[in-house]
Amino acid sequence: MKKRLLFITGSPGTGKTSTLLKTIEVLKARGYSVGGMASHEVRTQGARIGFEILDLSTGRKGWLAHVNQECGPRVGKYRVNLEDLDNIGAEAITNAIKNVDVVAIDEIGPMELYSEPFIEAVKEAVESGKLVVGTIHWKARDKLIEEIKTREDAEIYTVTYENRGNLHKIVIERATEFLAEATEQ
Repeated sequence: MKKRLLFITGSPGTGKTSTLLKTIEVLKARGYSVGGMASHEVRTQGARIGFEILDLSTGRKGWLAHVNQECGPRVGKYRVNLEDLDNIGAEAITNAIKNVDVVAIDEIGPMELYSEPFIEAVKEAVESGKLVVGTIHWKARDKLIEEIKTREDAEIYTVTYENRGNLHKIVIERATEFLAEATEQ
């Protein structure tokens, strides 16, 4: 069985999002449409102040979490911006399921799991039959993450400092195998 849910995990700073973005870039170059959400850290004068989310289809941006966010669930020194997570992040995933070849989800982690619409969008993507590429927080424990990790059609890759330069090639190979087979049917 070709794997359909391709998720990258690893310690903070090893390059989960970078590996995912390289994968997306190559899949787009090969003619596949990719949507969903990506997140990245935002720094000011070298200090991380938060995380931005991006709708990969529309380019809409918002805050996933910020040190100066006044309300929302607290994760470490950040507060989660549930409004942007629901209206940009979860919506990006839901729209991707309907409109593109590949659904990207970056990341399934402690901050994102505070959002019920996000959880529902991830569940919908997992059940959609579409190729899903994404990242999973390295040590988050959650029912949704455990369900994904134990699925027959899921493959989890651990990015390390040693393999981060090449891991995207393996993910792209698996993704392309699935997409080629899906196109034939």
